[in-house]
Amino acid sequence: MNLTKKEIIALLSDKQNEQELFNRADDVRRKNVGDEVHLRGLIEFSNFCRNNCLYCGIRRDNKKVCRYRLSEEELIKTARQGAEMGFKTIVMQSGEDMYFSVERLCRIISAVKNFDVAVTLSIGERNYDEYKAFREAGADRYLMRIETTDKELYHRLDPQMSWQRRYECLLMIKELGYELGSGIMVGLPGQTLESIANDLLFLQNLEIDMAGIGPFIPHPDTPLAGENGGSLSLALRTMAVMRIMLPDINIPATTAMESLHPNGRIMALQAGANVIMPNITEEEYRSLYALYPGKAGADGTPANSRSRLAQKIINLGRTIGTGYGSRIKKSLVDK
Repeated sequence: MNLTKKEIIALLSDKQNEQELFNRADDVRRKNVGDEVHLRGLIEFSNFCRNNCLYCGIRRDNKKVCRYRLSEEELIKTARQGAEMGFKTIVMQSGEDMYFSVERLCRIISAVKNFDVAVTLSIGERNYDEYKAFREAGADRYLMRIETTDKELYHRLDPQMSWQRRYECLLMIKELGYELGSGIMVGLPGQTLESIANDLLFLQNLEIDMAGIGPFIPHPDTPLAGENGGSLSLALRTMAVMRIMLPDINIPATTAMESLHPNGRIMALQAGANVIMPNITEEEYRSLYALYPGKAGADGTPANSRSRLAQKIINLGRTIGTGYGSRIKKSLVDK
């Protein structure tokens, strides 16, 4: 559905009627992507990062981080265990760690594809030839948040990085035929509702296949430690508007939402989301991938986490997706 910037800002600012917005988004979700909730197994395979984003707990200059990398064997083994648990998509996420060369990653992708799963990469900015090689090795999807379309804000929070370069990476990924996932952070210092509205219009115009919306949560070991965090309420309203604007895309109930509220992901599922990405990284590493404090799902075994989530989903009257969960574009829209 096409909304004007003014209409988007009105929806984002209307706290009093947010439940009505959530109900509307949930109805759009039901009509366009159904009641299935797709579970994707997330492997956080390295917390090394060459970037120095002011909000991120694994930023390059955070000397308090205990750094780790999974070996090829560990990563492939974890993916196999995920497939055995029933996950039909494996999401491989890391900081921008150049130790994982194109050759190394292509070997891993090819091995993981043998487990009859879709492979999603979330490893940041690479060049065209690398994206092409990953695609040819079997990668199906790529996630890379734009974070904000306010270029001044972006460059202030992501020093030494280029917004234009990131945008060009998104275009390359799309051109190569990946399912493209992007998204934004809500509640960044200096961010306005107008800025968020511009973000949503940008994502709509880019015709993304998945949108991740997460609240900003300050990390104590970053330059933004003393800033106020984003609100769960505004993040949920932003996500709900995204569902109305792009009715048939996949929208995850993000872990950050559950970090702000014990039922944050369930609340998101009731406001337009249809995907959850349980963390299946081995427990000894999981707490070390701390983008923000209080990260939900940092304890407990992957199997127990999946079981608890599955029961919550069933209790909502929803079902667990059994397919790969690719986006199916439909003409049906909210009217």
